[in-house]
Amino acid sequence: MKISINRLKKYIALTESPDEIADLLTQSGLEVEGIEEFISIPGGLEGIVIGEVLTCEKHPDADKLSLTTVDIGAGEPSQIVCGAPNVAAGQKVLVATVGATLYPTGGDSFTIKKAKIRGQVSEGMICAEDELGIGTSHDGIMVLDTDLPTGTPASELIPVTHDHVLEIGLTPNRADAASHLGVARDLKALLGRPLCIDKVSDLTLEGDRKELEISVADAADCPRYAGVVVSDLKVAPSPQWLQDFLRALDLEPINNVVDITNFILHDLGQPLHAFDADKIAGGKIIVKKLPKDSKFITLDEKERKLSGEELMICDAEGGMCIGGIFGGKGSGVSDHTTSIFLESAYFSPDVIRKGAQYHGLKTDASFRFERGTDPNMPVYALKKAVELLQEIAGGKVSSEMVDLYPNPIADFEIDVEYGHINRLIGKKIEPNQVKSILEGLDIRVENETEEGFKAIVKPYRVDVIREADIIEEILRIYGFQQVELSENLKTDYLAEHPVKDLNKLQYRLSEILGAQGYQEMITNSLTKPVYAEKSGFLDSNLNVEIYNKLSEDLGVMRQSLLFTGLEVLAHNINRRQSDLKFFEFGTVYQKTEAGYQEGRRLAIFHSGNRSAESWLEPARPFGFADLYATIERLLDKLNLQISNSEMLESAPFEYGLRLMLGQKELGTLGLVKDSLLKMTEVRQEVWYADLDWDLLCKKASGLKQYAEISKFPEVRRDLSLVIDKAVSYAKVKEVAEKAGGKLLRRIGVFDVYQGDKIDAGKKAYALSFHLQDQEKTLTDKVIDKTMHKLMEAFQNEVGAVIRS
Repeated sequence: MKISINRLKKYIALTESPDEIADLLTQSGLEVEGIEEFISIPGGLEGIVIGEVLTCEKHPDADKLSLTTVDIGAGEPSQIVCGAPNVAAGQKVLVATVGATLYPTGGDSFTIKKAKIRGQVSEGMICAEDELGIGTSHDGIMVLDTDLPTGTPASELIPVTHDHVLEIGLTPNRADAASHLGVARDLKALLGRPLCIDKVSDLTLEGDRKELEISVADAADCPRYAGVVVSDLKVAPSPQWLQDFLRALDLEPINNVVDITNFILHDLGQPLHAFDADKIAGGKIIVKKLPKDSKFITLDEKERKLSGEELMICDAEGGMCIGGIFGGKGSGVSDHTTSIFLESAYFSPDVIRKGAQYHGLKTDASFRFERGTDPNMPVYALKKAVELLQEIAGGKVSSEMVDLYPNPIADFEIDVEYGHINRLIGKKIEPNQVKSILEGLDIRVENETEEGFKAIVKPYRVDVIREADIIEEILRIYGFQQVELSENLKTDYLAEHPVKDLNKLQYRLSEILGAQGYQEMITNSLTKPVYAEKSGFLDSNLNVEIYNKLSEDLGVMRQSLLFTGLEVLAHNINRRQSDLKFFEFGTVYQKTEAGYQEGRRLAIFHSGNRSAESWLEPARPFGFADLYATIERLLDKLNLQISNSEMLESAPFEYGLRLMLGQKELGTLGLVKDSLLKMTEVRQEVWYADLDWDLLCKKASGLKQYAEISKFPEVRRDLSLVIDKAVSYAKVKEVAEKAGGKLLRRIGVFDVYQGDKIDAGKKAYALSFHLQDQEKTLTDKVIDKTMHKLMEAFQNEVGAVIRS
């Protein structure tokens, strides 16, 4: 669920930063999963100014270009080459200055540079609508009618909306918070500040009367049904403020009537539905159930068979809408609509939930109705919507407002004891503070005694029906962090489940490695002192020396599994066994200030060819990817994942990687230096991985996580990036996962290039991005928007150049 901070500020005075607001909400149970900045015009028109064309002459070397001088309020006029046919001296225009970045409609962003165009210097760009991202017109440059002086920022002429949008992971119980008003209510309680809620006036008849006969046949499933006819409407695009609000929430504006209903839904949490009044047969609205297997065509032009259990909004001839879920094709608002019946209702959550599940329809309206909306909101929301229709679409009220509410839903009454509050929270909270918190949440306190009180809860809080729920409300506003831990709190009685058997874990990985063609080796823990002295990465001062050594070659305990492993490789290579895959679980030793320490390691060796030559293909030597893939397979079996990696170009490797698990180093892998191979007389390349076996044992989890396979297709898009060699793939992947969000399922690399076709110090990655939505089929628009976010993130965060 997305929440605009600009809109929240209409309800409550907020001086806190978006991050501070997010922390407050998260601590109170509305977990903020992310914060996005929204700018109504990409780039915010930064670097765009008002200019005046002083002179305009034909370009000496190009028939379709003009050579202009433009006053941009910066002293000397700027010379600009312009290709627009309508440019002329005396015009006020919008100029992108050198260094400004443009975000054209439907195109890639680019930065304005001082350049020569057909031999003439150009110091900027005179812009058209589509080049600024504020429209689609490319017939010519924008010619302004303004008295603003030259050099004035374009944002003073064309308003730019800046907003921050919170992505809230709403839990199913918090239906009351599925709106801006709902979130503002929580902030009111958290900050102790009043809410500012607009007052609405009673509706007054203005136009020709168009009364409809309205009836509810099933009051149990539709306890409240309200509506009114609004005529003389002019369906048109919404004003900019409304379009900006919807776009900030990732909603596409449609027209002023539909946009107003979407605004009310997200602002107040009350779904509305607009019917074309001229298409309502017989002048009747009937809320009832239709027989099973009745056919109904919904707005998406699909014919559906009804179950007989869903609530239908009908006219004299049949169904017009699946109530609270989805509209029908024949009764919706179109560009030709001039009169609507606007519905505002409270439906039973059960009937909406069953209907939505039966038809596989999940809409913004059903999301709220099936969790429980506010039965006291329909009339207020209806009046608010009518005010907007009058203001934005020129509508006139043409009927009396109908409000069928035969059995009003009562407030919840809950008995609460102070003793129970203090016991469940684990801390005594003074009665006055309890009352203050509850009043901030619009929960009245009545019949108070020393022992407790009666809490009166409004029905929009569908999750607060028991004493424990009241106590939970008190705690989340009071703050979990304010409940101190007891000095006597102990956890040593808790056992780890299941208990890890480290021998079984080692045996399990040995089997996995054996199945991949590895041979296990067990080498001597005693080794040569010279290895540490000449290695370049071990400290000989830390050698654990043997007092009664049998020989100098077995004089110290090993600090690494590398050299004893290389000795085994040399032994095999000297006997014409050159294609080798070995692993070893072993212990390493070092001296410390306190005495001695030992640690267990897992070493993996590759040398020679991965596959022998045959008539199908030539021999293929082992490479970095083979070793890395083995490590990934092992980690997958332990339900672990590498959190980060960084390049290594130091002993014992010619080049390699350092791998991290969380904040701790897992180990290293890479190509062993030639100088170290010569020490053990190994005469071919060796790939080596050194992993912290103690850390793996500690972090290993037996719990495998599974997810439901999506019913919707996956989409692949490819990008080619040119980046600095210093930028790791891990960084590229991190940027992609952050920008791609929930739609990005996985990333692949299918080509890497470094050579003379790109600049020195650069490399090119060819990446595949696999996108998928768990709830619906992806549209081209959503895919393009996601890929645009990815490209922007690569350009801004790793300095990538996108290759076309």
